[in-house]
Amino acid sequence: MADFLEVRAVSLRFGGISALQEVSVGIAEGETLAIVGPNGSGKTSLFNCITGIYQPSAGAIAFRGEAVLGRSPDAVTRLGIARTFQNLRLFHNMTVLDNLMVGRHLHFRKSFLDAVLRRRGEEIRHRRRCEEIIDFLNLEPVRKSRVADCAYGVQKRVELGRALATEPRLLLLDEPVSGLTQEEKEEFSYWIHEIRGRFAVTVLLVEHDLRVASRLATRMVALDHGVKIAEGTPAEVQRHPDVIKAYLGE
Repeated sequence: MADFLEVRAVSLRFGGISALQEVSVGIAEGETLAIVGPNGSGKTSLFNCITGIYQPSAGAIAFRGEAVLGRSPDAVTRLGIARTFQNLRLFHNMTVLDNLMVGRHLHFRKSFLDAVLRRRGEEIRHRRRCEEIIDFLNLEPVRKSRVADCAYGVQKRVELGRALATEPRLLLLDEPVSGLTQEEKEEFSYWIHEIRGRFAVTVLLVEHDLRVASRLATRMVALDHGVKIAEGTPAEVQRHPDVIKAYLGE
């Protein structure tokens, strides 16, 4: 049986710099897989290849049996893949609710007649879906606040909510708990665990912190300088000598 997401021998080069070297990763539907490694190991580059931001120099990527490479980022989203970013990419002058509504735009099916007659049924349906996500992520107190006026931890939740609003089958989380307090990390970890069951989403996450990744993931893949150096359970990967060397040196 084919993997839900299959990355086969993907390589990525920027001039003379090799960001990824024949990296292969498979993820089964319903699991949580963590991509770990030190800074500069190629984790985010792999995410950018999966989501259409980068086009690899070699290799193949398939999602639910469909080729991903060559598609634009919005076309990848329409396939059912959504992501968050380590450096938040929100509309800061819009409200929390409106940011989530942006995530619903690919599902809008408003007709010309609806526009002429000013029917709002479609908008109300999508707003209701966003309100469910707001309730799930405890964003109700700030739902009408400008994102720019919200604390960083709240902004991280808003970006997660906007990704969920696209109704993804596969959710990519890039450093989801970076910059958060310990209490916020615990809360965010809870939501990531709940997402898989409540929204029927498969989760692929990039995380620098091995301790956090081991709590969230059922399986890990470790990268170093664009090369896959280990794969297995969190315990197996953390004990792997190449992983220890990548994080701690010789």
